[in-house]
Amino acid sequence: MTFQIRHLSAADYPLVISAIDHWWGSRPMADKLPRLFFEHFADTSFAAERDGRLAGFLAGFISQSRPGEAYIHFVGVDPAQRGGGLGRLLYEAFFRAAQARGCTLVRAVTAPVNRASVAFHERMGFQLEPGDAEVDGIPVSSGYDGPGSDRVCFLRILRGP
Repeated sequence: MTFQIRHLSAADYPLVISAIDHWWGSRPMADKLPRLFFEHFADTSFAAERDGRLAGFLAGFISQSRPGEAYIHFVGVDPAQRGGGLGRLLYEAFFRAAQARGCTLVRAVTAPVNRASVAFHERMGFQLEPGDAEVDGIPVSSGYDGPGSDRVCFLRILRGP
């Protein structure tokens, strides 16, 4: 069966929050995805379902401060659904939504320890932005999200519709 991609809604919040820590191997992650994404950025955020069950989500938005830019804030895929192209489908849905709103650039960040995320973003055509440090050959922006919260920063140019 295929995935059904639709916009996130406020009604999805409890379901996503109840799954998110489990999907990250019991790491506490729920506080990194506030309800505001489900209420104020639903047009650029997506849920994926398979057989009526949540399989993944993407929370993103169009920048209000940087015209033409969009930002992917948080993406999650059920571990049982990984490797089947769902992440790609969610990102492609976001790219289409961003382009429809006049964006030509998408940004995202991840933690340097999340090698799978770094590799995924590179496969999706993202470029690694220069940082002020390097970890195992990967450019890192030190303290990007506060002290001790270094991030790998990505950008992707959106080409034609």
